[in-house]
Amino acid sequence: MSELVGARATAARQTTSTQARYNRIAPYYDLTEALLEPIFSRWRRKLWAMVGGGRVLEVGVGTGKNLRYHPPEAEVTGVDLSDRMLQQARRKAAKLGRPVELRAMDVQELEFPDGSFDAAVATFVFCSVPDPLRGLRELARVVRPGGQIVLLEHVRVDRPAIIGQLMDMLDPLLVRMTGAHINRRTAENVRRAGLEVERVENRAPLGLVKLIVARPADTSHPG
Repeated sequence: MSELVGARATAARQTTSTQARYNRIAPYYDLTEALLEPIFSRWRRKLWAMVGGGRVLEVGVGTGKNLRYHPPEAEVTGVDLSDRMLQQARRKAAKLGRPVELRAMDVQELEFPDGSFDAAVATFVFCSVPDPLRGLRELARVVRPGGQIVLLEHVRVDRPAIIGQLMDMLDPLLVRMTGAHINRRTAENVRRAGLEVERVENRAPLGLVKLIVARPADTSHPG
């Protein structure tokens, strides 16, 4: 019990630290990724083309980089841990004329009933979630049975091994600097969280960026 309490306290501290970090960098966050965004934007467009309509949850909506790619037939709710990132997203949504609901919320503790959404989307989010398994299990909870979960994430490179080892060495420093882990095994975490993985596609050399398509596990037929 004491270990569980200690783990939760550590996660709470990490969440507070992550929130403060993204609040701090929100005004210039888009600028820091400006050089890579032409590449990212192609990936974002292809991802959202897979989603379709219905009720869609975007977690880690950030400054609203995905807003222009939201399907017009979808009813999108976007959540983010950082209030100041959401301020940027609200300005962008107003400029684009996008009718999206934006709410401050932690993916590790989503304030939605079970099965609230037809799909959930995250792009480059689970590198920064303090407890990614907890966050992924929340997605499994709030997406209806048979719904879709689509993630675009940068992950640890396993081959050649030396690159993965280097990422492991640099990770503590980069987390302190940016708040994002560079050595997460997100595809494995999706499976560990109990989601059914439909496919995993490499979107960058060496598998550095992966598109992960999954669904909540079907619990209607036990055994």
